[in-house]
Amino acid sequence: MAMMATFPAAGLTARQRAATETLVADLERVFGARLRSVVAYGLAAADERALHGLALVESLTFDDLQQLVPLAIGWQKLGLAVPLILPHHEFLRTLDAFPLEYGNIIATHVVLAGDTPFGDARVSDADRRRGCEREAKSHVIHLREGFLETGGDARRVADLIAASAAPFRSVLDNIIRLEHGSSARADLDDEELAREAAAVIGVSAPLVLEVLAAPRGSSTVADPSALFARYLDASERVWRFVDGWTS
Repeated sequence: MAMMATFPAAGLTARQRAATETLVADLERVFGARLRSVVAYGLAAADERALHGLALVESLTFDDLQQLVPLAIGWQKLGLAVPLILPHHEFLRTLDAFPLEYGNIIATHVVLAGDTPFGDARVSDADRRRGCEREAKSHVIHLREGFLETGGDARRVADLIAASAAPFRSVLDNIIRLEHGSSARADLDDEELAREAAAVIGVSAPLVLEVLAAPRGSSTVADPSALFARYLDASERVWRFVDGWTS
């Protein structure tokens, strides 16, 4: 079987490059000529989490999935998230159904192998706005319900803040990129994101940084309920901001 054309994996560490080479080789063995392209995405947020990937194929069967099961275990051990694997036509036809997820892939991807996958495909601003509205409101609902489920236990409140930090970052990042349009950057670090969130949405930059630091253990929270109250207030402010788009 002929090997697919590979591309320089710009932005990847040596460890990530080695891991993605294994991923590409495994996918080639399973899909052969049906494998169209493999990309990594979200590199700016992958420094301490599993690296995400997308493989676009001509067709996907249950037999393919069975062959991929043992390989997926190895990918996770290499620091890779199990990649999203989709038929190419399915990806293009569901851009409006998953506007934020697919839009972020298009905006932040690095081609690992195969064709440049997306061509002129783009997510409409209207679809992105609807996605942002759902995401912001869902985040508020999740925080309220999650707090009730903690029973007021300080450790569980702290865990809730930590577990919800990545989705909070996603909410802010998507809003900022939509507001800035074509001039938006897809690789804002936490401090840049916090400054932009303060400028664009009006939330507290120090609060954003404190919440985003929680998963990395770099912030010691003496009273997590007090932090949570400010965090929930900021999330409600974010919701009111996006709700204003349709008012």
